[in-house]
Amino acid sequence: MAIATINPATGETLKTFEALNDTEIAAKLDLAGQAFEHYRKTSFQERSQWLQKAADILEQEKAEFAQVMTLEMGKPLKAAIAEAEKCALVCRYYAEHAASFLADVSVETDASQSFVRYQPLGVILAVMPWNFPFWQVFRFAAPALMAGNVGLLKHASNVPQCALAIEDIFLRAGFPQGAFQTLLIGAAQVADIMTDDRVKAATLTGSEPAGISLAVAAAKQIKKTVLELGGSDPFIVLESADLTAAVVTATTARMLNNGQSCIAAKRFIVAEAIADKFEKLLLDKFLALKVGDPMQLDTDLGPLATPGILQDLDQQVQAAVKSGGKVLTGGQAIADRPGNYYAPTIITDIPQDSAIAQEEFFGPVALLFRVPDIDAAIKLANSVPFGLGASAWTTNEQECDRLVEEIEAGAVFINGMVKSDPRLPFGGIKRSGYGRELSIQGIHEFVNVKTVWVK
Repeated sequence: MAIATINPATGETLKTFEALNDTEIAAKLDLAGQAFEHYRKTSFQERSQWLQKAADILEQEKAEFAQVMTLEMGKPLKAAIAEAEKCALVCRYYAEHAASFLADVSVETDASQSFVRYQPLGVILAVMPWNFPFWQVFRFAAPALMAGNVGLLKHASNVPQCALAIEDIFLRAGFPQGAFQTLLIGAAQVADIMTDDRVKAATLTGSEPAGISLAVAAAKQIKKTVLELGGSDPFIVLESADLTAAVVTATTARMLNNGQSCIAAKRFIVAEAIADKFEKLLLDKFLALKVGDPMQLDTDLGPLATPGILQDLDQQVQAAVKSGGKVLTGGQAIADRPGNYYAPTIITDIPQDSAIAQEEFFGPVALLFRVPDIDAAIKLANSVPFGLGASAWTTNEQECDRLVEEIEAGAVFINGMVKSDPRLPFGGIKRSGYGRELSIQGIHEFVNVKTVWVK
């Protein structure tokens, strides 16, 4: 993929960028290594002041940053503004809490003094996706920088202006030169960077193949990775649920970011007793969505990020139909306008044991399944190779306990939409990845947990 800004609402190529060559990459690595030797000695107070300033910039210029996000990957402008605000939130969270999260922890042993100390590792490489082009980066960068690490960002090739804007935010906030750098490079150049001794670890949010590639490259160097990969999140609605609230949330959860979110609800698993009513209400909500220009604040659904994503999604929809699925609405690209628009789609009657039912649909397509009871709901929810998030709806306390205990996922939300929150750990299990971002767990991923024993 070329490193370029291509407006997904029109297909127009607006700006292109040359990938860094080997000499330029080496210079970036030199700067990162030199920066770490100084930056690791800065105080929490200094880092906190810089990160608070970064939050100020995000809040003050959120409209401008939002336009860049929408221009490059097509998310509705209202959602892009909210993304910039959320980035400021995570900056302030770690600016305020990092010192306590990384304070020495005393442990009573046979020593005169023994404790655990948390120290930065060094240069951390972040390989980030296009779908949340600011948030995915800041949720890595805020804890990593507060811990005393320095960051290198290899962003997705279709959001280069977002990547450069983020580096500029950190520089304007006062962080030293080299503390955070953007590398405009292709995916094929990542493996060589992982061989550099100054790069101590890596994190990736993205597809399963991308995660495998990075994990293999890191494993050859015995370097730690944190991976947040795909998801096929279930949205379970049981008979006792508040059906009106569930349907409203279901629509939002599926259409979030034009359907292009790892934690978007994708498989709607509904108790047979209420399935007809849920299906009708969901169909009404989908038909009422406003599809249009993502730069307009009243747009509900914008374009998919690239033509390739649209093509892949349509192939999955056709495969679902061939397997026995029935399209209630949508089921095709919107052909009467330029850009990568796909109609809001609901598919029912897909065989639960079919190959297509195991896949992640990355776009505005809802798969609707009917089940007789909670046992079948949990079994179906756990039947895919992913385990990122799950939303479940019930007012029955015993059902709630079972759902929390038995669903295989990194997060279970009862009577609410799955979301990331700086205060809570975020990540998955199974083929959705490993490790955690956010909260205290996130800042501990890229530090040396050092045992100190003195007598």
